[in-house]
Amino acid sequence: MKPKAIDVKPLDNYMLEIVFNNGEKGIFDVKPYLKYKPFEKLNDIKVFNTVKIGGLSIEWENGEDICPDELYNNSKKI
Repeated sequence: MKPKAIDVKPLDNYMLEIVFNNGEKGIFDVKPYLKYKPFEKLNDIKVFNTVKIGGLSIEWENGEDICPDELYNNSKKI
């Protein structure tokens, strides 16, 4: 089973700092997703900054979310 996100913090330039339950921390770039219809509202930085932990992943106030495997596999580990 892949690690799940347990903490998330929005950063500048549509990046997220994510802490996983295995103790790893990563930076995830959301910019490539912003061109897709389900994520268009996240172009508004106020909406983007509403990110929070939701279930096994992260989510925004409008219901947008990103697959936990996607978050873990595509985060640059720090």
